[in-house]
Amino acid sequence: MLAHMFKDKGVWGNKQDHRGAFLIDRSPEYFEPILNYLRHGQLIVNDSINLFSVLEEARFFGIDSLTEHLEVAIKNSQPPEDHSPISRKECFRFLLATPTKSELLCNLAHANLCCANLERAHLSGLVLDCANIQGMLCSNAEGASLKLCNFEDPSGLKANLEGVNPKGVDMEGSQMTGINLRVATLKNAKLENCNLRGATLAGTDLENCLSSIKFFSSMI
Repeated sequence: MLAHMFKDKGVWGNKQDHRGAFLIDRSPEYFEPILNYLRHGQLIVNDSINLFSVLEEARFFGIDSLTEHLEVAIKNSQPPEDHSPISRKECFRFLLATPTKSELLCNLAHANLCCANLERAHLSGLVLDCANIQGMLCSNAEGASLKLCNFEDPSGLKANLEGVNPKGVDMEGSQMTGINLRVATLKNAKLENCNLRGATLAGTDLENCLSSIKFFSSMI
């Protein structure tokens, strides 16, 4: 390889000065590990040198045996994937690092939130499709997706969404038997095929959302 570097000028684009010295336009920092490998057959790379850069140099010079060594070294240097669940501390750290003007769009589809206290929570834009949720007293869920949600509690405790703001929310096909939606704002919400049997709807704003709703004995 070294013989070709000095012989085939057109291939490497090297230059020779009046003293016979050759200029090869490659990074000496990344070529040093390659030169040492050609000398003694060992791959030795300082911590300050990027392995990916040395790999590209090895590919440029066509040294296949060194390329294989570098690919293995790069693979072994990668940190193992972390599949551990996120902790409460990490969650708050991410939230604190989030700009105050950006929206937090969470996907909680199929989540079981039956024991969660969502009172006065800001749920705008959340995806809560098929989730099991109660206790959203006075929360703001404007623009959220609540398709096929279950607001029923097997113990008989009725979901309390009094004063909640689900304006424009998609609640299609949700199970809302006995739900308390007193003075809630459901304007333009999609309630198609929802079951509101026994629901409390006193003072509820249902503008533009009364199609295909099963009211049965709701308190309106």
